[in-house]
Amino acid sequence: MSERQQFKGRRAFIFAAIGSAVGLGNIWRFPYVAYEGGGGAFIIPYLVALLTAGIPILFMDYAIGHKYRGSAPKSWRLLGRPAEAIGWWQVGISFVIAVYYAVVIAWAIRYVGFSATEEWGDDPEGFFGRTFLQQSGEFAVGIEWVPGVLIPLAAVWLFALLVHRAGMQNGIARIAQVFIPLLVVIFIALVIQAVRLPGAIEGLNAFFTPNWAALGDAEVWIAAYGQIFFSLSIAFGIMITYAAHLKRKTNLTGSGLVVAFSNSGFEILAGIAVFSALGFLAQSQGVAIAEVATSGPGLAFVAFPSIISSIGGGLGAVFGVLFFAALVLAGITSLVSIVEVVLTAVEDKTGISRTTSVVAVGGGMAVISLLLFPTTTGLNLLDVVDQWANNFGIVGAGLVSVITVAWGLRRLRSLGDHLNEISSFRVGAPWRVMLGVVSPIVIGVMFIQWLITRITEGYGDVPAGYVNIYGWGLALLLIALAVVLSLIPWRSGALHDEPVRAKGDR
Repeated sequence: MSERQQFKGRRAFIFAAIGSAVGLGNIWRFPYVAYEGGGGAFIIPYLVALLTAGIPILFMDYAIGHKYRGSAPKSWRLLGRPAEAIGWWQVGISFVIAVYYAVVIAWAIRYVGFSATEEWGDDPEGFFGRTFLQQSGEFAVGIEWVPGVLIPLAAVWLFALLVHRAGMQNGIARIAQVFIPLLVVIFIALVIQAVRLPGAIEGLNAFFTPNWAALGDAEVWIAAYGQIFFSLSIAFGIMITYAAHLKRKTNLTGSGLVVAFSNSGFEILAGIAVFSALGFLAQSQGVAIAEVATSGPGLAFVAFPSIISSIGGGLGAVFGVLFFAALVLAGITSLVSIVEVVLTAVEDKTGISRTTSVVAVGGGMAVISLLLFPTTTGLNLLDVVDQWANNFGIVGAGLVSVITVAWGLRRLRSLGDHLNEISSFRVGAPWRVMLGVVSPIVIGVMFIQWLITRITEGYGDVPAGYVNIYGWGLALLLIALAVVLSLIPWRSGALHDEPVRAKGDR
């Protein structure tokens, strides 16, 4: 790990961590989850989930990465020999997520331009699926590429790899320090525009009016834990990798609190912008909010173009450009954090240089992404892979991680001591109870519930054979590969490498 690979200060690390946490899910997932979970009342289970699982696991990841000073596999290996496979599982999950996550950024780049001319006309849904993505609807893996997606996707990967070649400080930290403030400014401008739209008040009422009865629904609490789990970039190696690149004397828990609450603050801001706009759309179409409220690609690439068209004129174009530019910025900063997990792991294990890993490993990820997803069958593949990578991969790896640390290796106390030695906010018995009892129970319920649903009900109208290959098959393949990679010997001295200290580190 060269000096170039270290963060030169806490500020750089915090921006990079916020850049990783604030991604597409903050903008298009949280508002709908909160709305469905009781509106204003959802803030209670959301905060409980943040304090009892999100922040405790975030601190655990920081402690593992910072104490053992390595990539996810190396840190888990030093934590306990059998645990190395967990690290490689997290690397595999990051690999898979990165190759399809980049495609969504490519879509958003094109929609920045489409917003200026309202390219979708009066049929945003048909334009997105048929005209822009040229989807055949087949459940197959085709090789018929769509140039309108392929070209911006290649540009996304080229930019990401250049960032990685520049290193942790000069690449990842630097773009985060530029992109995150810019993202906040854009979103504040978006909120100002959105709340001035006719119908925005009705949208905000739908978003914030508490439905206290929802608090009695277990599904709402599970949804709150799920949102926190996915939005904080925990349990798939990112925070372990980032923490490994910090100076030895760094306030880990103080930084973690800043990152966690910044992430939550941005989610609230996104909710205000999205539901103000949805309130306007509902009023302009003469329907209830519930009929236009949605999430994911349907919100970004179907509902928002409808909103832009309804606004019309120059204001609609400005609104669209701001929204999709925000998606691009949030997506890029998250993408580079995901790819970094893979690059650092391979470098640690093999000893190859940064340039070689960027070209060989990062370039390989780019090629796979370009081969599989900007095609006429790419949307169905992305949907299935995303569902299993998140709900089976991240949640499963998170569950195994907390059980292994708390009950298998029994390292919570030593990790807590490491945090307390260098941090301002001390952790103690409550932190260990959250990780050893609360988190395994809640994550376990989420995981088992999802397994039962998928096994008994399948995945919508997706053919079982397709799901078995690209859902279950891929998920289980990652576990098998993780075990195999953990059995391969490390290069000589790799497990005892110490990073070169940056200036000012003691």
